[in-house]
Amino acid sequence: MKEFIVHWLTVITQPLWTSPLGMDQFVDAMQETIQMVLLSFLFGGIWGLIQGVALVVTRDKGILPNKAIYHGLNPIINALRSLPFFILAIAVIPLTKWIVGSSIGTWAAIVPLTIFIGPYMGRLIENSLLEVNDGIIESAQAMGATPWQIVFKFILPEARSSLILNMTTATISLIGATAMAGAVGAGGIGDLAYSYGYQRFDSSVMLLTVIVLLILVQLVQSLGNWLSKLR
Repeated sequence: MKEFIVHWLTVITQPLWTSPLGMDQFVDAMQETIQMVLLSFLFGGIWGLIQGVALVVTRDKGILPNKAIYHGLNPIINALRSLPFFILAIAVIPLTKWIVGSSIGTWAAIVPLTIFIGPYMGRLIENSLLEVNDGIIESAQAMGATPWQIVFKFILPEARSSLILNMTTATISLIGATAMAGAVGAGGIGDLAYSYGYQRFDSSVMLLTVIVLLILVQLVQSLGNWLSKLR
């Protein structure tokens, strides 16, 4: 087993020594990717939670029906979700420059990544919350709970497992988006794949980045599955 592990570690890391790409650059790229994923997930998650809760409570049969909010927010989410990330990243360059002062780099990429993942997470959160049994909401109302108590003490806890699995799916989509962001100067693993793999026709670097992304996705999915089963 030890020989097997050593062999495959050698195969996986070989591109670091047979191309202009060095270990330091690879580590820096990993840090940039993780930074983009975590911060975009944080900001997008807050925005997505607000959207998801708003859609659930303001729908016709919600606890706070409001047609203006629901029918105004719903098409905005649909419109933002319909834009491919690459096009979105280019379209919001003026906004990105206004917020962070630059259109390239890791911090600049967080702006379009947040705009990209927020509506997606909002729709996933809405779906999770709608899975909660109406009887739980009716019981909470019968006990005199306020609308916000119903949301935060009954609906969200009851939808916990579904929320975790859906957020895992969103995180994996976000990892894919960070890879695409590398093509527009965001840094990270995607930038390595584009600069060293695609532009220099170095298939070994492309193989390395693919393997790293596959491992990262598998780790995220496994963590999400484990968390969803905890009580």
